Amino acid sequence: MGLFGKPARLDEEEAVLQDQYDDLPSLPEPPSSTVISAGATVTGALRGEGVIQVEGTVEGEIDLKGAVIVTPTGLIKGPVTADVIRLAGRIEGVVTARERLLLQKTGSLEGDMSTPALEVEDGGRLNGRSTMPPRPQTGCQPAPRAEERGEN
Repeated sequence: MGLFGKPARLDEEEAVLQDQYDDLPSLPEPPSSTVISAGATVTGALRGEGVIQVEGTVEGEIDLKGAVIVTPTGLIKGPVTADVIRLAGRIEGVVTARERLLLQKTGSLEGDMSTPALEVEDGGRLNGRSTMPPRPQTGCQPAPRAEERGEN
């Protein structure tokens, strides 16, 4: 008999089953998500990875590797930096979207912004300067022409 009255044979079967599951690939970790709910106010800097959805108010800086979603009830007072920003509420501050910025019809940005890709829906408001740097290169370079390679 095994420990606690359990037959030793069951312990062996569990070990074999566990070994089979150890060989399976692990699932990727889903990005973490944070919601600042309507009626809540957060003051201070928010930094990290994942997705932040702002339904309430954030007074301070947001610096995120991931996405910031501002719902129609959301308000951010301060600079925002993220890979992707979807704005249906209001931001009062400088915005930097490393990949793209979507300004929805109910969205309002009061401040300067920088992004390589900008989409503004009819009704979206941008009051500030915009800068559109080029998209980062993705490793695919065109082949040099024959004259550049020294061939005729």
